[in-house]
Amino acid sequence: MNTSLPCVLMRAGTSRGPFFLRDWLPESPAERDQVLLSAIGSSDLTQIDGLGGGNSLTSKVAIVSRSSRVDCDVDYLFAQVGVGQQTVDTRPNCGNMLAGVAPFAIEQGLIQASDGITSVRVHNVNTGARIDVTVQTPGGRVTYDGDVCIDGVSGPAAPIHLTFLDAWGAVTGQLFPTGQRIDWIDGVAVTCIDAAMPMVLIRAASLGVTGRESAAELDATPGLLERLERIRCQAGALMGLGDVSASVVPKPVLVSPRGEPGAIVSRYFTPRRCHTAHAVTGAIGVATALALPGTVASGKALAPGHHTLRVLHPSGAIQIAADLQDGREGLRVSQASVIRTARKIMQGELHLPARLLTH
Repeated sequence: MNTSLPCVLMRAGTSRGPFFLRDWLPESPAERDQVLLSAIGSSDLTQIDGLGGGNSLTSKVAIVSRSSRVDCDVDYLFAQVGVGQQTVDTRPNCGNMLAGVAPFAIEQGLIQASDGITSVRVHNVNTGARIDVTVQTPGGRVTYDGDVCIDGVSGPAAPIHLTFLDAWGAVTGQLFPTGQRIDWIDGVAVTCIDAAMPMVLIRAASLGVTGRESAAELDATPGLLERLERIRCQAGALMGLGDVSASVVPKPVLVSPRGEPGAIVSRYFTPRRCHTAHAVTGAIGVATALALPGTVASGKALAPGHHTLRVLHPSGAIQIAADLQDGREGLRVSQASVIRTARKIMQGELHLPARLLTH
């Protein structure tokens, strides 16, 4: 006999997955993870027995609650659920799924909406970072309808503004966790960076590709994914993350010059497939490396102030508004903003085997 629990399925940014209030799930992390594995249907590659879409971009979960911090409104725990494997990874953040957190929290009664625009400060439990999220709420109700388009999503929707306040070094404690802006791993120069997401950036040309290939072409390039995984695992150890072979962080990213100021071409891996668009957190990390000197992605020298940076990906581009300030160790990014959209697809009851719901 199956048992059910509440669930809201949302498209958030270029990702999709179920959203849950923390109270809807078992309190034990082990029991919670079993519910998430069943909800997504992670045990086979097609995810035919759950809500997943057979892709890491649609095998994600957001868990939301009132915040445990006095300076935030809600807590957001992100879970990356395995595709064809029984894994639940809560080490990374996901900026695309983040786009759905404030609308979900408002509609579930965690936040009182204002008439016009509602601002919500989100605490990302995974990394400890804070993000200010602004949602369109005409008449005190969330609207998903609008005329903003983001690359990687076919239709327009209402804009959702995400401003990352303290995402630099949030996971490892340092923006450049190895203490250097360039390291050498497996014979190539890399930049290990912790900016919204721990990543290892590699010049595409170092691995014999242009970095402008499609996601499918890169996935099919002989030996490329295996080489990236070797570099990623070594980078994880250098960054103080330990054995990352069973984790999705750090993310490997191929970068290549765009030939115009303030822009860079990026191919972001999730980590064992190339993203067909780009992670928001990854775009902030790539934009940070572009803005600062001495990295494998560094562009034209920038002065302190407000800058618009573009990260080009297989489906188009993500535009990052970054504030640069002088710091003790030189130029630093003090905050970064991006526009996303979201859509509520369904709200109802998720049916699960009774053995999973023992609480």
